[in-house]
Amino acid sequence: MAYSPQVETFRKLHEAGCFVMPNPWDEGSARWLRGQGFPALASTSAGFAFTRARADQDVPRDMMLAHLAELVKAVPDLPINADFENGYADTADGVAANVKLCIATGVAGLSIEDATGRTEDPLYPFELAVERVRAARRAIDETGSGVLLTARAECFLTGHPDPLNESARRISAYAEAGADVLYAPGPKTSADIGTIVTAAGGKPVNALVYGDFGLSVSDIAAAGARRISIGGALARAAWAAFIEATRLIKDEGSFRGFAGNGASAPLNPFFRDDLKARS
Repeated sequence: MAYSPQVETFRKLHEAGCFVMPNPWDEGSARWLRGQGFPALASTSAGFAFTRARADQDVPRDMMLAHLAELVKAVPDLPINADFENGYADTADGVAANVKLCIATGVAGLSIEDATGRTEDPLYPFELAVERVRAARRAIDETGSGVLLTARAECFLTGHPDPLNESARRISAYAEAGADVLYAPGPKTSADIGTIVTAAGGKPVNALVYGDFGLSVSDIAAAGARRISIGGALARAAWAAFIEATRLIKDEGSFRGFAGNGASAPLNPFFRDDLKARS
């Protein structure tokens, strides 16, 4: 079956090796990352939420769908993977319906989490979590789009008492349920990443690097991961500089926190040339 060029490219990227898929939060950051030569990009729910004066997980579905369509339009020659949170639904049928809406934005891949967003019951029960992955798989197949389905086990990020073993159990089940890519954000060591890779049973694994754990791209590749994303790390880095600069102005009357023109010097010529190339 023939898929879109973006989907075909995305599928081939997962066949061998290990690639980095950074996470823009708007059109400008997407164009900049494209200009640095990254082969694919992924949305960040947190990074986008901050641009709308919202907390992560507080972006409504239709606002997120509009953002995904904007990213796809911004870099039409690159695959975009959607951070689609928990599919914006608790039920399997709801996930399936929303997955089809996500595919309609033009993304080449999407991820579905097993986190509920509720503190009292942070993870969907095992059987329901697996059925939600099956439903997402059926929805993608019905569209004939070939969009890659990433299933996420959120055990580390939701405070599960045994996050590695429970992640491995869920990752194995999600692979059997039809996920193309498996993802358990949280492991910080090569050994733990390797455990998730083993649980995936030969299917590609995404590793999340949201801080400096002492692992390089080559280290993570050697652990068996096929794909590396960095979530909201770039957006947080930008906000951290902004927050510190404003703190210095307010609390100390100092402007030493400013990056100055030097740090932003590449932006004007880059965006001028980039806009000219697009036009």
